[in-house]
Amino acid sequence: MKVKERMTKNVITVSMDTSINEAFRLMKENDIRRLPVLDKGKPVSIITLTDLNQASPSSATSLSIHELNYLLAKTKLKDILPKNLKLITVSPDAYIETAAKMMRTHTISGLPVVEDGQLVGIITETDLFESLIEILGVYKPHTRIDLYAPDKPGVLADITGLIAKKDMNILNTVVYYDKKMDGHKVIIRIEDLEYEDLVEELKERGYYIESVIARDYED
Repeated sequence: MKVKERMTKNVITVSMDTSINEAFRLMKENDIRRLPVLDKGKPVSIITLTDLNQASPSSATSLSIHELNYLLAKTKLKDILPKNLKLITVSPDAYIETAAKMMRTHTISGLPVVEDGQLVGIITETDLFESLIEILGVYKPHTRIDLYAPDKPGVLADITGLIAKKDMNILNTVVYYDKKMDGHKVIIRIEDLEYEDLVEELKERGYYIESVIARDYED
């Protein structure tokens, strides 16, 4: 799955001359927490709700409400944005795991999506969570089987082949190496709530079943 499949395309943006008050208003009215900042049509930064709150006077200020509003209306984003801060962006053709890694590496919760120097979207951690849920198929009734398999060729083919012989549909499969068990942890979701025969045959073939969870509703 690529970034362009999950990103928000109609992005609300601001300019360097946008006031703090205006940025607050746009976030509140559109229920968003970040705004890409453009300069002459090019993305140059991103402002978050946290940035705005930190730049605003403390609640303990002696300013009157009128003075406070005047200050927020007068202060521009260019006055509070860090100088010489490199904007971290992602391509629309990047995979979502690349975007996730970039967010984790740079400790950020959203990435402007840029193509040929132009802003074409924005992808956030919420979009990544939704993608993960969709990929794992947890929106459908299913049975999740967690098992351990030896680290050798053909194991996954053996497991999926058994499921196919039982005419069961696989929603998704996750496999990763578990150092503690010195083998592969296999997580399989099947689109079937009748799992008992499958589990018994997996056990007979020597697979260690860690857990089985059947869900016939959306959590």
